[in-house]
Amino acid sequence: MSPSYLRSWLLPAALIAGASASPTPLPRPDAILPQEPVITPSPVEIAASRTLKDRRDILSDLEGDVNSILSGLGSDIPTYVASGVANFFQGFPTGDSVKSSLGIDDAQVSALPTQVLNLDPYANYTENGWQIRFHGNVYKQPNTSNETLDKLADDLFIYGTKLSDLSEDEQAQARNLTAEIFVIQQGDVNVSTIHIEPAPSQGSSGQAGGGGSTNTTGGTQDLTLPYPTTPEGDFDVFVPIKSNGLTAGNATQQVQRMNTYVGGASLGNGTAYLVPNEGLTVVSDIDDILRVTKIYEPKEGLLNTFARPFVQWENMPDIYRNWSQALPNLHFHYLTTTPEQVTRNYMQFIYSTYPGGSFDTRPLNFSNVAETLSVREFLLTKIFETFPNRKFVLVADTSNSDVMKDYPKMAHDYPDQVQCIFLRNTSASDSGDKFPYDTSGFKGLPQSKYMFFVHAEDLTNIDLASGNCYNQSIAQNLTFGYQGLPFGLGDTPEVNGSANGQGNGTSSDTGAAAGAVSARMSVVLAAVLSVLFWQFL
Repeated sequence: MSPSYLRSWLLPAALIAGASASPTPLPRPDAILPQEPVITPSPVEIAASRTLKDRRDILSDLEGDVNSILSGLGSDIPTYVASGVANFFQGFPTGDSVKSSLGIDDAQVSALPTQVLNLDPYANYTENGWQIRFHGNVYKQPNTSNETLDKLADDLFIYGTKLSDLSEDEQAQARNLTAEIFVIQQGDVNVSTIHIEPAPSQGSSGQAGGGGSTNTTGGTQDLTLPYPTTPEGDFDVFVPIKSNGLTAGNATQQVQRMNTYVGGASLGNGTAYLVPNEGLTVVSDIDDILRVTKIYEPKEGLLNTFARPFVQWENMPDIYRNWSQALPNLHFHYLTTTPEQVTRNYMQFIYSTYPGGSFDTRPLNFSNVAETLSVREFLLTKIFETFPNRKFVLVADTSNSDVMKDYPKMAHDYPDQVQCIFLRNTSASDSGDKFPYDTSGFKGLPQSKYMFFVHAEDLTNIDLASGNCYNQSIAQNLTFGYQGLPFGLGDTPEVNGSANGQGNGTSSDTGAAAGAVSARMSVVLAAVLSVLFWQFL
């Protein structure tokens, strides 16, 4: 989501202030027919954690911030407003604050079982062999009553309705997700032994795609992470492993899969993806591209995230399934800046709907707004530099402000590695998205490298392996600057019924039009509109 949780529910900040083509593709069918998506059974176990923490009233704080802005005319802008990030998912309680709220002591915490969020890792191959990037969080789950969880969900996440008005399944999901947020992270502890062993080929019948087209052999062993967790309970480290019969990463283009089990924890299973030196990796966002979130409509975004079952967007599972079978050595990496605490539901959804793959999310030690805004670039840079000889396909949507900045930046900074950029134009496909987005980062990039699209089926006439990323049947009329500004500023004519922001690679620039709004008035407009969105939830 711009993180789903960090995405712009406020106006964006700018309003306020040579490598060889990866693997040779299989012959491509003339028409891609919808079929059941290739999926991986979920390695994720979901269990509620229950604890209590009072939160401040978000709307009152937001109104106070706006009053500050209006009185100072831009001289006292809250950081999250100036950054285009809502404060809704900032400041979740951790550690001692959770214990204090519940009135529990260290002895009681010690009696709780240790749990581990073991995000499915990727592994790269070096001159010293394979190394796996283990990352996640160690925590404990205090117990509290359903009544308390219901109150937390009502107060924090279910605006515009009451938990009691939802179905029993929706209430249970809201309760569990609320519980997952309020946990006691375990800082400065050593992660127990991690056991790894070969995982079978993906799919019940062994079909190709999504990270491992052949059964992995070898690699069974036990590991211990070399460093303790951060004060927030996070761990993130590359650990060398013994080959024990695994295929070298410079001798194959097939992804090998390993089951991973964290010892001494009631939760902690996952799948590691051993990714060869060369090949093609799809890095995909999740919210409003793989699932329907509508994060740009706060009430809908909250309900879709915290209460309603996750629902795929259009036929994107078929698109990913077709990619995975046309290119059986394709590696999928799901990168969302969703806060770490609520990742399990996302992982469960992905592994029951889309091809399996490694996973990245926002760790707790990226906690303030400045770090939050940089976390996607940080994680993208990490995987690009880990696999300097691989090509990458980047997939997301235009309502995601950090994507609109970071994706083209990666294409400019790593031109030989970015194969394709695909962005769903949410303002063209969903009338509920009223927020502007900035296309200026795409100026200077060849049209063949990127495409803005409206429907999932627009991606059917794409040859990923060749790097021809533009389906010429999809009208493109891109101007480089802000699109969808208030009062029609920066707008360009619609093309074939789709909103502006569809690109043809021309170099016309509407940045000057966007700049016509003074910075001071933009601050006021952003703040006032933000409050109006919250007031009319």
